[in-house]
Amino acid sequence: MALALSPSPSLPHAHVSQTFPPMSILRRIPLLHLKPQRRRLATLAAAAVRQDTTVWTPTPLAEISPAAESLFHVSIDISDAPDIASSHTRAGQYLQLRVVDVGKPTFLAIASPPSFASASGAFEFLVKSVAGSTAEVLCGLKKGDVVEISQVMGRGFAVDRIQPPDEYPTVLIFATGSGISPIRSLIESGFSSKERSDVRLYYGARNLKRMAYQDKFKEWESSGVKIVPVLSQPEGIWSGETGYVQAAFSRAKKIFNPQGTGVVLCGQKQMAEEVTSIVLAEGVSSEKILKNF
Repeated sequence: MALALSPSPSLPHAHVSQTFPPMSILRRIPLLHLKPQRRRLATLAAAAVRQDTTVWTPTPLAEISPAAESLFHVSIDISDAPDIASSHTRAGQYLQLRVVDVGKPTFLAIASPPSFASASGAFEFLVKSVAGSTAEVLCGLKKGDVVEISQVMGRGFAVDRIQPPDEYPTVLIFATGSGISPIRSLIESGFSSKERSDVRLYYGARNLKRMAYQDKFKEWESSGVKIVPVLSQPEGIWSGETGYVQAAFSRAKKIFNPQGTGVVLCGQKQMAEEVTSIVLAEGVSSEKILKNF
């Protein structure tokens, strides 16, 4: 059983989970003099101490509302955690979230742009409710309920690799399902899209009921991003792209200048792998293919 320590004086809203003795004690154990079984346990304990350094900060839910079928818009109030808010510096970063009495935390990409946290004191997420998961429990909570979040993690999308815009006029963005979450952060944080001649977002979902952020499409297009919705199982009348994102892009392709092209990927693994193969074959540099992990 994990022991919850008292709040740290420097982090009044946080606590750290720790299961094993401090590393300083473990380092003093002469492992070679232990019996094999105890030596193995001591080694595992030391490894666990190295890995279990997550600082958890209790934060209340500011909003939970449907975003699309099986997807929920979740907003978390971080106005009392300015250090966490200021650590969100780049689109594509994420954090861990856990619900009290639910064992396993879930990783969530931050959907709001970095400037949003300092301006509004909140993080926004797009969460897919999966049966039996922590995400499902989260999506069943209500405003005011308290969850715990980790520090902001990851390096996000390295957009500096596709700057300046006049040298990289083409940016191809690919997202599927809830993978649109960090892409929203990227688009709304601004990456000089208006200064580029060809910025396209290929956004895949099963059908329109499962496609989040449709209400933001006009705003995104006004910022210079062409939206290409792709439905794998469209319902009713649909005249747009069908099938998978990678197939829709392969049909269009249109990479006029591979050396001046950047690619951003987030979503299904197969999609990411197949798009990567296509653009590499077209001559796009692997260093210009950006992921948020």
